[in-house]
Amino acid sequence: MKNRVNPELLQGLEMMPELDLRPETMKSIREAMAAQGQAPELDPSVSITDETIVGLDDDPLRLRIYRAKDSSETLPALLWIHGGGYILGSVEEGDPLCCRFVQEANCVVVSVDYRLAPDHPYPAPIEDCYSALKWVADNAEELNIDANRIGVGGQSAGGGLTAALTLLARDRNYPSVCFQAPLYPMIDDQNNSPSANEVKEGFIWNQKYNEAAWKMYLGDLHGTDNIPAYAAPARAEDYSGLPYTYTCVGQLDPFREETLTYVSKLSQAGVDVDFHLYPGAYHGFETLNPAGKIAEQAIDEYVQAVKYGFERMEASRSVKS
Repeated sequence: MKNRVNPELLQGLEMMPELDLRPETMKSIREAMAAQGQAPELDPSVSITDETIVGLDDDPLRLRIYRAKDSSETLPALLWIHGGGYILGSVEEGDPLCCRFVQEANCVVVSVDYRLAPDHPYPAPIEDCYSALKWVADNAEELNIDANRIGVGGQSAGGGLTAALTLLARDRNYPSVCFQAPLYPMIDDQNNSPSANEVKEGFIWNQKYNEAAWKMYLGDLHGTDNIPAYAAPARAEDYSGLPYTYTCVGQLDPFREETLTYVSKLSQAGVDVDFHLYPGAYHGFETLNPAGKIAEQAIDEYVQAVKYGFERMEASRSVKS
């Protein structure tokens, strides 16, 4: 399939080493990834602070808050959820993109350092994300945030948690979410779609990795018929009442089919959806090739989607008043 890859994305394809995803290897893989990461230059006009709140079962939960240093106005807020297959990743990886959201979408960003499987399988990660969302809404006045304009977004597993979180917030009747941006979301534990079967190995994320990650995330639930929609949103039977949605996926991503099905079901349920399919793009292409033209296009669209999500709610509120 490599001949189908956009040529400007080929270099990034060679950057990721083969991973041995097993519970006993996770610690060393995380340490190796942390050691390889280089701290990027961040926008000096954005303030980045860490806050620890009380999460599920009274466990501490770290949040990273981004806001413009020179802003005193009440702003909308984006809860950002990092990717990593529910087993990898950290809030620090999102620093550059979160800073762009702050500056270009004129918002506050709160990124949640949710616990990872296999040490903390479902429902710990989604409950951590819900605790973060609830904290943002509960403390909107203190944070100088517009409680009517809170959005949620994330990449890959962060996209899966985004999709799960909007279902959970809808069903718990709090908080109100004005839009969601689940980017190439990991939402189908069955891992047997045409695109999953196309991408069996390589390509940054593939069917083999996906199977290992779902096993670690779902624990004893894996392989059963008792998978809740809050764990694997592709299993939801009712998508009505969800917020305006922006989503995307690469054509060579194993999540292509589940994203297309998700978009279709949202549309059928009356949810407004903006969707983009990137030809020649594999999973996480924009994170590994940030200077590529298609990557720049994708990242610009993420930022504009967040900006539009907030503007859309503001316009709707103005019409009603």
